Amino acid sequence: MSDEIIAVLARIEGKVQRVWYRNWTVENATKRGLAGWVRNRLDGSVEALFAGPTAQVDDMLEACREGPPKARVDAIKSEPTEIPAEEGFRELPTE
Repeated sequence: MSDEIIAVLARIEGKVQRVWYRNWTVENATKRGLAGWVRNRLDGSVEALFAGPTAQVDDMLEACREGPPKARVDAIKSEPTEIPAEEGFRELPTE
């Protein structure tokens, strides 16, 4: 059922840092009404937690495969995770 609320932790690999990927993710996740966060990882990937209705989370993951114009996404690895307590979508510091 697409109204079910789910949470997914995604690791996006490729040319995804220094190409406006985090800001793009915040904008697009917010447009979809998702909760969660996005941050750069020290290994050059971007990590994001998306929480919301299944259809919106799936749509966001699909959008992440393309990302902003200067990005090049090589792979997205995702796994189910806990739904965050905080509302809204935000950027976190690099970890």
